Formats: sequence, C-alpha cells, structure tokens
Amino acid sequence: MPMPTLRRVLNAASAAVGALVLGLSTTPVQATTPLNYAALGDSYSAASGVLPVDLTSPLCLRSTANYPHVIAARTAARLTDVTCGAAQTKDFTEAQYPGVAPQADAVTADTDLVTLTVGGNDNGTFINAVTACGTAGILSGGRGSPCKDRYGTSFDDEIDAHTYPALKAALRSVRAKAPQARVAALGYPWITPATADPSCFVRLPVAAGDVPYLHALQAHLNAVVRRAAEETGATYVDFAEVSAGHDACQAVGTRWIEPLLFGQNVVPVHPNALGERRMAEHTLSVLGLG
Repeated sequence: MPMPTLRRVLNAASAAVGALVLGLSTTPVQATTPLNYAALGDSYSAASGVLPVDLTSPLCLRSTANYPHVIAARTAARLTDVTCGAAQTKDFTEAQYPGVAPQADAVTADTDLVTLTVGGNDNGTFINAVTACGTAGILSGGRGSPCKDRYGTSFDDEIDAHTYPALKAALRSVRAKAPQARVAALGYPWITPATADPSCFVRLPVAAGDVPYLHALQAHLNAVVRRAAEETGATYVDFAEVSAGHDACQAVGTRWIEPLLFGQNVVPVHPNALGERRMAEHTLSVLGLG
C-alpha cells in the first residue's frame, strides 16, 4: 500500500477510535428537557368525584386521575397541580379556601405549559342552570320548556357581562407570571345531547324543550372561553366535536360526563375517569404533544 494511502487509513482509524472513546466517556445530552407544567382550574380540571383522591388538598376534591395527571404522565412533565373543585376565575388571584393559595401562584417564569378549565362556576352558571332546569323538569313531568320560559337569557346575560371579562383577567394573570409559557384554555365537554332523549329523563330530569336550551347555554360559555383565550394569546381546546355523543345521557363506557341521578361518581354532572382521559388526549393532540 502506498505510504500516503496508509497514512490516510491510519488517521481515519485514529479518529474513529477517538470518537468512540469520547462517546463512552461523556454523559449523553438529553434529547428534551421535561416540561414545567402548571395545571389550574375548577372541578372539571380536578376531576372531582373520580378516584383516587389527591389527599394533599382534600378541600379541593382533586383526583390523581384528572386530565393534568394524564397529560403529565404522557409527556413526562413536572406537574404542579392546583386544580380545585368549585374554583372560579377569581380564585386565580385570591385564596379559594384558608390554606389554599391563589392558583396563579403555581405559575412562575420557568413554567412551560399551563392548562385550565374555568368559568362554569362564575355566577353559579352550571349549578344554577342544572338545578333550576332539573327542578322545573320534574315539576313539569318533562314537558315543555319551563326553565327557558322562566329564565330566558338571564344565564347568557351573566356570562357576557361577568364571566367573559373575568376569564380575560384570569388568563392575563397567568400570562403575567409566565410570558413565555404555552397556555391552553379547555372548553367544557357536552353535558347534554343537542336534543332531548326521552330515555334519559330519569337520569337527567330536564324537560324536553330545555335540553337544547342548556346545550345552547353551554355552547355560549365555551364560545366566551374561546374568545377570552384568543384575545390573551392562549390556545383554545375545543371539545364540541370530539365530545358529541359522549354526554351524560349515554351509556357507561361511552359517556364522559356522569348524569345528575344514578351516575357512578359521587359528584354528578362532572367528567368520569374516561372523560378525563379523553380530555387529556384531545388536549395533547391540539398542542402537538401526543
């Protein structure tokens, strides 16, 4: 073999051995750094009524099977979960209960991801509407639209006048704490079908004409969440399509939301474990994380 060729072969072999030694003697660089993830929000975020219960904050009725825990497990994120049942937007900047810090305190400059579902408890929208329409439905025997006839646009008016600006303020408080974080505001999965299902009345005693009334009310709330998210630079996670056919009137194993009566959760009209998993999966898909 000519000398120049032999020298090139030896140099190449030496470089290869050197690279191998270097690779064996140094710590591999991690491909990705775990996300710092803060989960905020109300009982739909906390999965109130779903077992197992997070005993670190018993007042909040938080589950360790909620959608934030599913997201954290799927992404290997470092999760700070301050979701809390009955939370309102004001609880982002105020203590909800003694010893329960404002939720936005969990967000720092190092936070990479924030998720939240909130707004349904402001003005008592969900509890007042479901209770009022359920009572009216029982009294009417399921006929007509007694709830709509009595309350008209009052729930919608409160959403526009109070919930919308409160949502914007809450999202801005999060953004101020973590300007670079990705913030996802989740809508609420459907509680009722679009039209009445007579077989569901025993579990969700809402009059036939009030089922679309409640459905439209929820659509309005979700539209306001979307608007507030878009106006504050957050990503809106829309469940209108993916949760259709998984409302509280569906069978066990299909429904994501438990009915008012004869459900499987101790907290009715809330997501079950399946619903929380599906909320997590859709959120991961929208965010491009799963």
